[in-house]
Amino acid sequence: MNLIFCGTPQFAVPTLEKLVASAFPVSLVLTNPDEPRGRGYRLKASPVKESAAKAGLRILQPKNLKDPAVEVEIRSLKPDAIVVVAYGHLIPAWMIEVPRFGWINLHASLLPRYRGAAPIPWAIIRGERATGVTTMQIDRGLDTGDILLQRATEISNEDTTETLSERLSVIGAELMAETLGKIERNEIKPQPQDERIATRAPMLTKDDGRIDWRLTAEEISRRVRGLRPWPVAHTAFRGRNLQIWSARLLASTPASALAPGELSACQGALIAGCGGGTQIEIMELQLEGRKRMPARDFINGVRLLSDERLEEGKT
Repeated sequence: MNLIFCGTPQFAVPTLEKLVASAFPVSLVLTNPDEPRGRGYRLKASPVKESAAKAGLRILQPKNLKDPAVEVEIRSLKPDAIVVVAYGHLIPAWMIEVPRFGWINLHASLLPRYRGAAPIPWAIIRGERATGVTTMQIDRGLDTGDILLQRATEISNEDTTETLSERLSVIGAELMAETLGKIERNEIKPQPQDERIATRAPMLTKDDGRIDWRLTAEEISRRVRGLRPWPVAHTAFRGRNLQIWSARLLASTPASALAPGELSACQGALIAGCGGGTQIEIMELQLEGRKRMPARDFINGVRLLSDERLEEGKT
């Protein structure tokens, strides 16, 4: 089975590596152009490009797929299937019909739930107890194609978008290899998605990170975990942006009540009041202009005043 692989971020790397290790012939890898990053804004290759280069694969980095040269290149390779994992581009209509087995996408949810660009963060934020990965055939809609295979995993109370992404990327790599093998052997019957249970997972914005302290401690905790590594849950302290990187629910309801956003420091622990009389312990945070630090170091540095509180963060 002659394959073209399309992907960009780290999430896609395990699938590419699995296909190479499983001896699937990958004739071309499409990934995003190098982007300026870091202090010096030097051009940096995507994780998929770095992995493809190590494997000695041919790489193409078009700015978009409407370039006529891209069409000529893809048609000339006559791929049996084109594998897509977090590529970041919409697929033009003409391309969908090129491979005989179609475009096979790995999506990080149990479709039709969480269609869209950010399925992992939204599954955590909305309190799902399980999620998974789906291999599907790409059609002209947004994550609406027929389902091929699915595999589920639990979401733990400690999972962040980072940890869950890493786990799903490995599960997804195995599932993609299994899917392609079964397609070759004609062992899969594609199943249409049930539109009645479809939900959306739109692209995150910085505004999604703003903490509303009227939410319960559980809701805020999920946002903190789901919004790592971007945009990071944030609030404001003394007029400066404050990012909250880690927080946890208190084991029991404290005797002393705190208003939403009100802070309390007790034996090195930083406690914030939330909605419904609940409270959360902030574990790791980053004040604007400073490095990330444990809550104990923050307390020692700022010297909290009585009745001091957190406010709505900046966008």
